[in-house]
Amino acid sequence: MADQELVSPPFDSVSAVRFSPHDPSHLLVSSWDTTVRFYDVTKNEQRAKFDHRAAVLTTCWSDANHGFSGGLDTSVRELDLETERVSHLGQHSDAISSMNWAREQNALVTGSWDRTIRFWDPRAANQEQATHKLPERIYHTDLVSNILVVAMASRLFHIYDVRKMDAPAQTRESSLKFMTRALACMADGQGYATGSVEGRIAVEYFDPSAAAQEKKYAFKCHRQTIDDVDHVWPVNSLAFNPKFNTFASAGSDGTVSIWDHKSKKRLRQYPKYNAPVPSVAFNCDGTKLAVGVSYTWEEGEEGAKTAGRPAVWIKTVGDEVKPKGWTGS
Repeated sequence: MADQELVSPPFDSVSAVRFSPHDPSHLLVSSWDTTVRFYDVTKNEQRAKFDHRAAVLTTCWSDANHGFSGGLDTSVRELDLETERVSHLGQHSDAISSMNWAREQNALVTGSWDRTIRFWDPRAANQEQATHKLPERIYHTDLVSNILVVAMASRLFHIYDVRKMDAPAQTRESSLKFMTRALACMADGQGYATGSVEGRIAVEYFDPSAAAQEKKYAFKCHRQTIDDVDHVWPVNSLAFNPKFNTFASAGSDGTVSIWDHKSKKRLRQYPKYNAPVPSVAFNCDGTKLAVGVSYTWEEGEEGAKTAGRPAVWIKTVGDEVKPKGWTGS
């Protein structure tokens, strides 16, 4: 498979890679180097760079020309990708850890360590539309249709209908024993997958019926036996392919794997990268996978001394992301 390394990568660890929902060539990359970079991956060029006051932890898109970003400086920013103008929408009281665009509501949804989910309308004069308090720090959110999944500290999960945010539709505890490190909703809207720091992935379904809940399961991954010693790495990122509903997992072992959650099989493990993989994302037509590669601080300052420079790779994917026996077009 063709792998292409993007020019002008961030200078510090990659926090998130996010493809445009409209253009399969357009990619946003947020970083601990206090920037968000906008790339055209087909032309392999950096089209814009947005500077922030502190590390950027998350970014997302609304339409073809606008993105958003947030991080340790607690500011919610809108990025105009054409004019390179940055607008300040508002503030959380602690780091912003996640954001998603709710298309039907024309609203940005942000989650923070300040234990709130906030809704923003970039077109309105009073841009903060609503604040919802949650019981714990928010680590990850993802949105499919009108279903918002919120992963929190203490292994808590809330599932909301964004049209009715007064109370969660479901409250769950993680199926995994340790801290949630990754979350992604299935492309078909049936459920979600989560990853944790101890090299495990759980596949969950929204339908609360006993029959649907019997289908959920968890499995070990991103592990290796070296000299008879089991090494376990965190699962840092998960991403579902929008066409085939298979998913990619990325770990601190430097590997990316493709999984078919229905057959409970790994379809492919790609060649190992030379550093951990903190974030992966499929583009909107499912033909490319962006892979952020950078040091993730599991080995502290010692490890940082020998860490290579960050990189973003674009992988053209093929039949390995199709479920076995796929008969669709």
